[in-house]
Amino acid sequence: AVTECHYLNRDAVLSGLGVARICQLVLGCTIMALVAHSAGFSATYGTFCMFVWCFCFAVTLVIFILDVVRLHSCMPISWDNFTVAYAMLATLMYITASVVYPVYFLSNECPSEGCEVRNYRIAVTVCSSVCCFPYGAEVFLTRAKPGHVVGYMATMSGLLKVVQAFNACIIFGALANDSEYNRHIPTQYCVVVYSLCFAVTVVVVILTVSGRTSALRLPFDRFVIIYTFLAVLLYMSAAVVWPVFSFDKKYGSPGRPEDCPRGKCPWDSKLVVTVFTFANLLLYFTDLVYSQRIRFVSQSAA
Repeated sequence: AVTECHYLNRDAVLSGLGVARICQLVLGCTIMALVAHSAGFSATYGTFCMFVWCFCFAVTLVIFILDVVRLHSCMPISWDNFTVAYAMLATLMYITASVVYPVYFLSNECPSEGCEVRNYRIAVTVCSSVCCFPYGAEVFLTRAKPGHVVGYMATMSGLLKVVQAFNACIIFGALANDSEYNRHIPTQYCVVVYSLCFAVTVVVVILTVSGRTSALRLPFDRFVIIYTFLAVLLYMSAAVVWPVFSFDKKYGSPGRPEDCPRGKCPWDSKLVVTVFTFANLLLYFTDLVYSQRIRFVSQSAA
């Protein structure tokens, strides 16, 4: 007897999710071609943007191929958790690149290379900005819906974990850019807070994506709620300590010094850390609220 078997997954191409991924690939390929052809990039910020576009294109291509040929089941990970977490991360990375690239590579006047280069850079910025939407659409399509059993990363709490970790990376970047955090012990304490919360958040994401939540001796749902509660308390303390020891007249400068160079100003770095500290505090608090509402069906579902 011969049974009909479809080796290729048509839904991976024809569904809304498939269309979103095809758009991601087309736009990603277009961006890399424009940059390589004439737009160009340089310095740390340009390298970061190029890394974002290349990394997202490569991972999206692998996900798309594995989904089409039905080989994702061979991967030793929780596929649904991995894809939604990656889509959320890619959305944030694209948003950041879409802001950073025009800030450092676009201006009203034509560069020394000519106006054609500026036009290519405008095209790169537009394509990068548009590509945020297909990745956001993938998050929207795969997110948790009422009454459905999904992986933890598809829930609001899981998605917030990705945003929290991404914000922490921005904080670390600002800290490394002449933030002068080592001048005071309280600001060093804040760095410990950022590092600790980031590390545990990454561990939660890795355990969930790898399907190893059962490795915890503590029930996963209880562990998540206890950790999130502690993270809220730690970030509350950092949200008080960091601004005081960065902008108070006794320890720093309330206003931006006029002679501070763009891109290498300690005051700017301190401001970035302050903004994202409050942002992460809000995210952890929201995460705590949503964690109370999640119903963990089983360890595998978590």
